[in-house]
Amino acid sequence: MLANVFSDLWWGFVSRTEGPLKFRFLMQPAMAIFLGIHGGISDWRAGKPAYFWEFLVDPGKRKELLHEGWHSLGKLLILAVVLDCVYQVIVLHWIYPVDALIVAFFLAIVPYLFVRGPVNRILKVCKLPARQSGKRQAGNPPTVRKARA
Repeated sequence: MLANVFSDLWWGFVSRTEGPLKFRFLMQPAMAIFLGIHGGISDWRAGKPAYFWEFLVDPGKRKELLHEGWHSLGKLLILAVVLDCVYQVIVLHWIYPVDALIVAFFLAIVPYLFVRGPVNRILKVCKLPARQSGKRQAGNPPTVRKARA
């Protein structure tokens, strides 16, 4: 019974790569990866540990991390669900909300989680100096480059 459910889900997922709206299989993960890179850079600048690792290890910060993740990914996740529902209406003539959530999870959340933490760790390993969101520190004059004559 359970194997049948997973088989149907897998077949439904694979069949969505063809036909109308197949571009979302490239665009949604690409957007999730872009947001993951942005989030990883932000974490690195703030001196935070890897996002998913901190979520797993520190139960006290899970609520805050979920809120931060929703803030980063909320619109993309909603767009992924809506696009899959549109696909379902066009191809299947019905909406299966659980299938739409599963597809959205794999197209948006999984790539985001796979990228955000490693970007943070790579930047820490490279030991690049963290900028404070592009703002100058008080008391530090701006650097002026001299023109070559």
